[in-house]
Amino acid sequence: MNDHLLQLSPEPVWRHFRTLCNTPRSSGHEAKLIDTLQRWADDNGLTHDRDSYGNLRIRKAASPGCEAVPGVILQGHLDMVTQANSDHPHDFLNDPLDTYVEDGWLHARGTTLGADNGLGVAAALAILEADDIDHGPIEALFTLEEETSLQGALSLDENWLEGRYLLNLDSEDRGEVYIGCAGGADVVVDADLPMRGCDEEEVMRRISLTGLVGGHSGADIHKERGNANQLLVRALRGLGEFEIRLVGYQGGTLRNALPREAFATIVVDEHHLPAVEQALADLQALYREELAGVDDDVTLSLSPAAVSCEDVDALTDTATQLLVSALHAAPYGVERMSVEVPGVVETSNNLGVVSLEKGRFHLCALVRSLRDSATRNLADRFTALFGLIGAQTRVENVYPGWTPSADSTLLTRFRRLHQEQLGSDPAVKVIHAGLECGIIGGKYPQLEMISFGPVIRGAHSPTERTELASVEEFWKVLKALVADIASGKAA
Repeated sequence: MNDHLLQLSPEPVWRHFRTLCNTPRSSGHEAKLIDTLQRWADDNGLTHDRDSYGNLRIRKAASPGCEAVPGVILQGHLDMVTQANSDHPHDFLNDPLDTYVEDGWLHARGTTLGADNGLGVAAALAILEADDIDHGPIEALFTLEEETSLQGALSLDENWLEGRYLLNLDSEDRGEVYIGCAGGADVVVDADLPMRGCDEEEVMRRISLTGLVGGHSGADIHKERGNANQLLVRALRGLGEFEIRLVGYQGGTLRNALPREAFATIVVDEHHLPAVEQALADLQALYREELAGVDDDVTLSLSPAAVSCEDVDALTDTATQLLVSALHAAPYGVERMSVEVPGVVETSNNLGVVSLEKGRFHLCALVRSLRDSATRNLADRFTALFGLIGAQTRVENVYPGWTPSADSTLLTRFRRLHQEQLGSDPAVKVIHAGLECGIIGGKYPQLEMISFGPVIRGAHSPTERTELASVEEFWKVLKALVADIASGKAA
């Protein structure tokens, strides 16, 4: 599968990426890939070990004469976001990805591509096997569960890594190098809400909000794309005059992906159906006007439900009103832009996953900020808001941000090499996303770190794609950087 990747350049990177595309690697299910990589390391005479959480390290001894050179850690995460279009069934636990090239870009049919962070992992593996690069001691650190919880980095053993420089290969833009990132936290809300049976005149219907672009909840949060949960809840709020009651709800699948689709099952007086249909049609037209140029295909539709009113209960009128009102009032999107780093989001929230089944309400949001105090404050607003409807809120997987260091010798070296190899000075950036650098740096404060990578667009959505030419550039700079560190040249 994906044999066409072997025809692309640089061949070593694409060969390893083919292995990643052919090996299912959803978060929490990286074991098969780890087994594959350990066998590969054995076959290539490389040593490998795992820390107490299961993060994988593959090591390569320094080239002769470079034993005293400071060690380099090549770092990426093994898991990928598993998103598929609703009309494209895909078993992410068993099926390989189906990739294709179009107009200089690599895509996957109907699913995420896994270039985030598969290309970084593939490049690290290619460095490990290269025999034409002088290098100091190399450690390739491959972490687990980055996309769902950052738990691999959060649980990383201390006093395990030995290198001085860490190259995080998990960025997504040409000509950019990242020296700082946001921290964040998961906000989880749960509640058991009262229900009652259907009235004689009530019928059941399903409301669907589809057609959104989606994207990365950090890197794309400022692009004003629609959030399916926010838009569908807004619609439910607007239907309140028709005394609808909620039976079920499912919106979004990952707390770090902008939700592209959301579905609500309601009961409503049959006599109100024509007015409900008209209200949804009017709202769809309004959404398309508001989201023009961003989410032009947003679609709001009403259809028969899979079951009848006689078979289920719905939330009470009061519970429906309180839940819809709380969700409608919940923070989402950009909360504040940074003053210190112009043009960068400081604080945001993604209303990522919302569900209701048999009266059990669940929400998982991802709060991000360059300021840890702002992360705590926004999370506390969720606790205060949903406490008003009797829900229980907990804050989990808190991770710190990565404080920028604009005068590091590693950054100076990278900028020189970028100019030499590609003829341009890279833009130095801080990203509003949860790179693992902040967490790893907290455990290993002696490390100098930068993050860079090839061009990736649509990460965390089925539109994910990578520009082939940028992978060539990424590989060229990475090889040069590893060799330059080993050369002993001044930064």
